[in-house]
Amino acid sequence: MPAPPAPQGGIEIVDAHQHFWDLERNRLPWLQDEPPIPFRYGDYRAIRRTYLPDDYQRDAAGHRVVQTVYVETEWDPSDPIGETRWVHDLHARTGRPDAVVAQAWLDRDDVEEVLAAQSGFPLVRGIRHKPAAAASPGEARRGAPGSMDDPAWRRGFELLRRFDLSFDLQVPWWHLDQARDLAFDVPDTPIILNHTGLPADRSAAGLAAWRTALAELARAPNAALKISGLGRPGLPWTVEDNGPVVRDAIRIFGASRCMFASNFPVDSLCADFDTIWRGFDTITRDLSEAERLAVFAGNARRLYRLNP
Repeated sequence: MPAPPAPQGGIEIVDAHQHFWDLERNRLPWLQDEPPIPFRYGDYRAIRRTYLPDDYQRDAAGHRVVQTVYVETEWDPSDPIGETRWVHDLHARTGRPDAVVAQAWLDRDDVEEVLAAQSGFPLVRGIRHKPAAAASPGEARRGAPGSMDDPAWRRGFELLRRFDLSFDLQVPWWHLDQARDLAFDVPDTPIILNHTGLPADRSAAGLAAWRTALAELARAPNAALKISGLGRPGLPWTVEDNGPVVRDAIRIFGASRCMFASNFPVDSLCADFDTIWRGFDTITRDLSEAERLAVFAGNARRLYRLNP
């Protein structure tokens, strides 16, 4: 297996959330079908192109990325194993990625079979399945079909511990009451919240509600947080805008349960790789060196069971 290019200068990075795709070989409906689906970053046509390890390496040039975690890409839902097989072939040819969060639909009848197959791949560490979510806080209701309250969805979730799999959760913050209950009810399964809980509303009231929801989930010791996905459509990614959010997230979860991630190439819609990682570096200058090493690399290694 070829080794990835040698790391460059700066703090060591384990990128805890990134994607690859080959749109000429594989089926990813959201990146190929017309018309494009509604998306939180607005027009996303710029990423509707093949993106592979060489592309990532060009984006990450100048940064010391030593390992990466690939997260499922909403590949054709009829073939979740096909994605995992393809990623393992990519790893064999390029050395990237170093771990995989695979696809499985927790409320489907075949979930046990799919989880058994996914857990058999050497790079798979966890599963992501986005539960049903409301479009706004005012529309959020407990008990919706396909949500974390759905008995069928929960039955699938409870199988994860049998296969020693963690769970990557992507929902907006107004569903974190469900996530809190899930974390306490199934304490043996690590739950890793994606994209900082999606704090898109940066009004004082919006951020206050986000902080309250995040703190509720942080009460569960098996919950962790990926700080990523902080872009907003039409606005630049700046330290001034995102610094308070990042610092609040670390204060609420603690530096031992937070991980930085690029979400590339998706977050290339908002900023280049250098802007994001230099921003994280600047925002965290008040942390101790041990805390910075943890959020930039150590926590991802531990939570995704990566060897140094």
